Amino acid sequence: MLKDVGGGLLIPFIGTTLGSFMVYLVRGKINAKIEKILLGFASGVMMAASVWSLIIPAIEMAEQTNRSGWIVCSIGFLLGILFLLSLDHLIPHLHEGSISPEGPPSHLKNTTMLMLAVTMHNIPEGMAVGIVFAGVLNNSSLITMSGAFVLAMGIAIQNFPEGAIISMPLHIAGESKNKSFLMGTLSGAVEPVAAVITILISSLILSILPYLLAFAAGAMIYVVVEDLVPQAQIGAHTDTATVALAIGFVVMMSMDVALG
Repeated sequence: MLKDVGGGLLIPFIGTTLGSFMVYLVRGKINAKIEKILLGFASGVMMAASVWSLIIPAIEMAEQTNRSGWIVCSIGFLLGILFLLSLDHLIPHLHEGSISPEGPPSHLKNTTMLMLAVTMHNIPEGMAVGIVFAGVLNNSSLITMSGAFVLAMGIAIQNFPEGAIISMPLHIAGESKNKSFLMGTLSGAVEPVAAVITILISSLILSILPYLLAFAAGAMIYVVVEDLVPQAQIGAHTDTATVALAIGFVVMMSMDVALG
């Protein structure tokens, strides 16, 4: 089982790596329409994963231990939102398509701050994968190994455009393809680290599992609302992004219900 869990924790990182590899395959920027499709699809995947892989199991897990599911889930969800909001204010970063950095003033390059933005928003995704595999390791009847792998694959799909969004602008800005690929890949390295830390914390205090599930859901929804959807709705092809969001949501929901 530990071998399967270890492999599952690396799946989202593989998605980022594959996206970063696009720097070797595509000249210049990604086609605007394709980028909107990827962003919209990723948004839908994360929204569905937050509900079916995280929020619903959090409520059911809390109720199994005679706790109020909606209270536990609300607390965890809001703490996840506040966690990402705090990082947004504490870490200098730059969102794709924006010219104004966020967070404290710094003298970092725009490409570095763009990488920080993606890296920061990868933390809740790593936590989400970590907590579902923690549920598997702790023999939770509400989380199966297949369900955990479904979530990991869904986040890997979401990570693909993020890897490309890091590596390709770096190369356009003058960095070598090898360095751009490396930087894009490293932006996703925080995910398995966050996943392992989450598993360790949850193993120490099993009672916080439902809180952590809801926490990860809140943090992921924050990323969707703060980053992915705004990027998808800038400029042309916004309807395409919206349709892609709906498709991503349905695909992830179907995978979770059918395979989880």
